[in-house]
Amino acid sequence: MSKTSPDLENENRFAMSVDVEDYFQVWAFSDIVQHSQWDDFSLRVGDTTRRCLDLFDAHNAKATFFTLGWVAERDPALVQEIVKRGHELASHGYNHTKVDQQTKSEFLADVKKTKSLLEDIGGVEVKGYRAAGFSISANTPWAHEALAEAGHLYSSSTHPIAHDHYGDKGADRNIYYPLRDARFIEAPVATAQIAGKRVSAAGGGWFRAAPLNVSKYLLARAARTLDGPVIFYFHPWEIDPDQPRMHQAKLKSKLRHYLNLNRMQQKLAAVLSMHRWSRLDDTLGLGIKP
Repeated sequence: MSKTSPDLENENRFAMSVDVEDYFQVWAFSDIVQHSQWDDFSLRVGDTTRRCLDLFDAHNAKATFFTLGWVAERDPALVQEIVKRGHELASHGYNHTKVDQQTKSEFLADVKKTKSLLEDIGGVEVKGYRAAGFSISANTPWAHEALAEAGHLYSSSTHPIAHDHYGDKGADRNIYYPLRDARFIEAPVATAQIAGKRVSAAGGGWFRAAPLNVSKYLLARAARTLDGPVIFYFHPWEIDPDQPRMHQAKLKSKLRHYLNLNRMQQKLAAVLSMHRWSRLDDTLGLGIKP
C-alpha cells in the first residue's frame, strides 16, 4: 500500500527547482576558481535566471529557486523578481561550500546568514534549503538539526544515487523526517528504479545527457514509484550555451559541464509541457493556505 498522503495524490505532484548559481561557481570548476576570484567574472546568472522565469511563464509553471546568498547580494532585483512572479525563494547557502567541508558551527552560521539575507531582500519567509553538491549525508548527521534550528522547514539536499561527486545509493528515495522531535522534511530529488538499479530522474547533467524520450520515461516511472513529489532541478547556466569556456578545467569536468547546453532549453520546454509543475513548498504541503 502506498504511503503517499492524500494531499500528494493529486496533480500538484511534480516540483520544479532551479539552483541559482553562475557558470563559474559550479563544483566542477572549484579547483580552478576560488571564491576570492568570483568578483573577477562578469555575472550572467541574472539574465539566464530571467530566461528561466520567462520559460516558466510560457508553460504556466511555478518553481523553487534555491539561491546563493552571494548572488542575492549582487543582484537583489533578481531575488525580488523571483518572488514577484510567484515562485518560491529558497536558500542554496552563501557561497556554494559543501556541507561536509564545514563544521557544524560554520554550517549553522552560513545557513543563518543566508536565510536572513534572502528574507531581507525578498520580503518572504525562506522555508527551504538545498546543499551545494547534494552534500547532506550520513557524514553530516548534524546538518538537519542545524537547518531546523535556523528556522528552515525542509531540505532538498540528497540525490540518492551512486556518483563520484555526490549521492548515496543506499539513501531513502522518498521524503522523510530526519529529526525525531520535529516535522522537518528531507525531500530527495527524483530517482527511478530500473532493473534493480537506481537511476536519476532529477534533471541536471543526467537530463542533458539522456535522450528526451528516456527522460520522459524516467520521470513517469519516478511518479509511479515515489511516495511523494517528483523533484526536478537544473541550473540557469545550463540554458546558456554561449557562456565563456573554462579552458583550464579538467577534460572530465568540461565534458560534463558543456554537454548539450545548446539543446537544454528545448528539452526543458518539452518536459514543462508534460506535467503541471509546482513550487516545492506547495508539493510538500508547506505553502500558504487560503
